[in-house]
Amino acid sequence: MTTHRPRIVDLSETQPNRRRGGDLRAMLTPSAVGATSGFMGMALVQPGERIGEHYHPYSEEFVYVVQGALEVDLDGEPHPLRPDQGLLIPPYMRHRFRNVGDVEARMVFHLGPLAPRPELGHVDTEGAEAGTHAGPPERTEPVS
Repeated sequence: MTTHRPRIVDLSETQPNRRRGGDLRAMLTPSAVGATSGFMGMALVQPGERIGEHYHPYSEEFVYVVQGALEVDLDGEPHPLRPDQGLLIPPYMRHRFRNVGDVEARMVFHLGPLAPRPELGHVDTEGAEAGTHAGPPERTEPVS
């Protein structure tokens, strides 16, 4: 039995998260809709942009490419991702995404289960935040 009412969240209601590259939009999250098993969002990645390498110690990540051409590195090995393709990334697998096409790429992502605390859900392995647990996108509140 759920204690939350269904809520439709529009992409335009979400705040961009550009900390790791691309534009990550957490949409259906514990704070936005009362989700208890995971969270879902959309990644918008412009041509030539990338989302920096990271991993999730507690969660599987499900991704589905809606638009554009992406390349994903899984533990350092590149794989192409095209529209209408999905991918399951297991916990602890390092991954990064690159837009290798000439149009904006759009990718739906879902992570679950939730980490015990939001700050434990995401570990960066490159860039300024490498080696640190960082607050995952689910901490972003929708704009009212």
